[in-house]
Amino acid sequence: MKKYISIATLSVALLLSGCTKLDQEFYSSVTPDTFFKSEKDIKAALFRPFTHAKWYMGEDRWRLQEYTADNFAITTKGRHWYNGGENERYHYHRWTADDNWVWGSWRGTLMGVALALDAKSDLSKLDYSKFTLTEERKAADLAQLDALIAYFYLRGLDYFGGMPIFESLDQESLPRNSDQELFAHIEKLLKAAIENLPAKKAGDREEGAIRQAAAAAMLAQLYFNAEAYIGKSMYAESQKLAQDIVNKVYGDYSLDTKWNGVHGFKNNDSPEMIWSMPSEFKMLEYNWFYADFYHYNTRQFFAQDMGGNNGAHLTPSKKPNGSLYAADTKLGSPFETFDQGDLRKAPYVYHGTDQYEGMFIVGPHKTPSGEAIVGGEEYKDKPLDFVDQVGRFSEVGPEKKYSSIDQLPSKMSEGEENTGIRLVKVPIPNLANNTLRWGADMPIIRLSEIYYMLAECEFRLGNKEKAAALFNTVRKRNFAQEQDPNPVTVANIDKYRILDEWSIEFLGEGRRRTDLIRWKAFTTEKWWDHNPSTSAHLNRFPVPNQAIAGNNSLTQNPGY
Repeated sequence: MKKYISIATLSVALLLSGCTKLDQEFYSSVTPDTFFKSEKDIKAALFRPFTHAKWYMGEDRWRLQEYTADNFAITTKGRHWYNGGENERYHYHRWTADDNWVWGSWRGTLMGVALALDAKSDLSKLDYSKFTLTEERKAADLAQLDALIAYFYLRGLDYFGGMPIFESLDQESLPRNSDQELFAHIEKLLKAAIENLPAKKAGDREEGAIRQAAAAAMLAQLYFNAEAYIGKSMYAESQKLAQDIVNKVYGDYSLDTKWNGVHGFKNNDSPEMIWSMPSEFKMLEYNWFYADFYHYNTRQFFAQDMGGNNGAHLTPSKKPNGSLYAADTKLGSPFETFDQGDLRKAPYVYHGTDQYEGMFIVGPHKTPSGEAIVGGEEYKDKPLDFVDQVGRFSEVGPEKKYSSIDQLPSKMSEGEENTGIRLVKVPIPNLANNTLRWGADMPIIRLSEIYYMLAECEFRLGNKEKAAALFNTVRKRNFAQEQDPNPVTVANIDKYRILDEWSIEFLGEGRRRTDLIRWKAFTTEKWWDHNPSTSAHLNRFPVPNQAIAGNNSLTQNPGY
């Protein structure tokens, strides 16, 4: 096939066509044998789809996972952030087939498949011996692309159920395959990839490539959520894979001894990292979340030059009067779910060079030298104090809207500029150390996830004691001298404790909706001001109307 795809051409074509056809119009006519001049060219082609994957793993995909669940919200803050009701639609489970996050995720999934198929088509035609490369290397490169295609389809299955299965760029106007067919396709791709991917050796750095353990972990994830995907429990199959990864069958990995080792500026050196996306200042930066999370004056807190737009925050743990939501619901309240003494619960402080502590912006907002940072809206020229509550506290007082705090409503429409605790999962240096900015790679799969998957599988298979021990193996690093004040035990382990453990360890890592669905909690449970949405069809998003307009062979999901 004489082609070399322009990403701009592909993006526009997919946007307009709704992925009617994956083969696009090409701006040049170049055969692989003449285009590829060196190993560098091979690597460029191989990793081009990975740059799309990096974009895909954040932004709208993150938003679908987190703003629809119990840990995060974008409240309306006075004159800001109503956004035509978009944020409330996702929070209250009222999204539609016309919503942009849904369309962007459908399109982004199939665009990723197209890019990986294109690279696979070109590399499969190459004679690697001309570049003094082995057939084993070629098989490994192609296996990476198979695993990447499987990753995109795994996310698509999670969001939408069955999708069209493309195996070449020549296919067009394909109907949706069934959930079971897509599940089997993902399983086939990953099993084949595992056979040809290299395993990590001791001392290897994580640089973004998919190794054997990453493909095995994706297969374990597929089985782990199989009941939600195809109505079939496969926890024993997931347990086997997870145990093998822990036992180093697929490569040499071990838990990091520090809680922030897998999130810090040098996290590509962490022995826990199974798959991550590289990030570097002024290059491919893992930074999309910055504007969403932070107040526009938070630049003074970080001693940085970056402004935020003050949108997202943790859902509140406390009512306006200070009482806890935990008394009314077993989900949500993410900040209070952390135990006292948990090193992660501390306010974020950058200590210079590459050292920092804590991962939250909470309480009085101050510069590194201790000066108060003031607001510009409800608290104009007044010190900012980030609270674990949602309510219009500025409207309480004599001759104001509310005479007492007890009258304050707490819901999505009632935020202020200081509403909600802000997450700093990715460390931010000051300007003096600006070369470190965005130095932390984006974790995709880490060994602690494998431990937690294994623990949940053991629980579901009746082995509570082993499940508790696995959770505690990870938990202990989060406390001084590894003294955990609230370990998981046979007596306290249940559905809600396990959901709490997932919430604490993986807060803000773009997985919460999936965990709730696996536990049948996404549409049946209450949190903060979100009441059960009751209909199981909401466990999947609709096929976007723009996709159906571009391909009338597509059918809509039930209930939409």
